[in-house]
Order: sequence, then structure tokens, then C-alpha cells
Amino acid sequence: MRRRFREAGDAVTFDFAPMVDIVLLLLIFFFLTSSLGARKNALPLDLPRASSTVQETPALPVVSVDRAGQVYLNGKATAPGQLGRALKPLLKGSGGVVGLRADERGSYGMVVRVMDEIKRAGGERLALGTRPAAGSP
Repeated sequence: MRRRFREAGDAVTFDFAPMVDIVLLLLIFFFLTSSLGARKNALPLDLPRASSTVQETPALPVVSVDRAGQVYLNGKATAPGQLGRALKPLLKGSGGVVGLRADERGSYGMVVRVMDEIKRAGGERLALGTRPAAGSP
């Protein structure tokens, strides 16, 4: 058996293509997994419990009202009087459906005021945000 030893003139090469593929796949994985939970947990709201819940639709504009009565549109603070103007262009893409998430211990009056603003902006239906009840699957 003869063994061939590397001679001084032979060049050693390393193929980077598989490593680049793996790095790109890891980047794609982290981008996808980091953006999936971002919208759902954008605001720390204590949503009311319900025995039946439905999955959130990502294409809906979401109006949130926190415990202090601050109003948010898709996670950005908005004055209640400006909500209608900011919401109108978003309603065309959602078919008139608006997601409404309100803190369980928040101001009921502010929630009703927000609902009026949504109606004036052209909102036809509300999708109320809740969390599963304690014994629900």
C-alpha cells in the first residue's frame, strides 16, 4: 500500500458553501420565530377570560386599551380623537373588521368611546380579544 503525502506545492482549499447555507437557514429560522410572538404580546394587557376563543387573525388592525385608558393602534400610542383618522386606511384591507383588546380592569367608558370611534371610522365588526378561561384547553 502506498500512501500519498501532501507535497509543498499542493494547495489546501476549504469549501464555504455548506457553511453559508447553514448560517442562512439559521437566520431565517430566528427571523421567523422572533416575529411570530411579537404582535400577540405587544402590550401587557390583562385580557378578560372566555370559555371559547378563536385564533387571532394577523391582517386585522388591532386597537388596544390599557388599564390607564391609553389607546394603541397596532401597538403604537394614539390619541382617542385621532383613532378614526388613523384607522380608516387600515379598514379597507380588513373588510371592516377591527380587533379590540382591552384590559380587564381598565375603564369601561374608554372602551365604549373607542368602540364609537371605530364605528365612525367605518368599522363594521369587532373581534374582541380574550384569553382562555382557567379550565379551557
